[in-house]
Amino acid sequence: MTIMRRNMRSRVRLISAGVLLWGALLTTLGACTPRVEVAPSDKPITINLNVKIDHEIRLKVEKDLDEVISNDSGLF
Repeated sequence: MTIMRRNMRSRVRLISAGVLLWGALLTTLGACTPRVEVAPSDKPITINLNVKIDHEIRLKVEKDLDEVISNDSGLF
């Protein structure tokens, strides 16, 4: 029985050493995670909008249509 107990104790020690080794490895890998930092800039943000808005409206109304749209026609 003593041989059996020795084998059992050596197995338990081997398993606990493996668990400790894996724990140390995972802790080391967890400590090596990269750090991302977002910081505001010291300089102001400048947005330069060079926009040229050019429009042209053309309105051409014939005389008959002008009479229909007029205020006196009662259409509106």
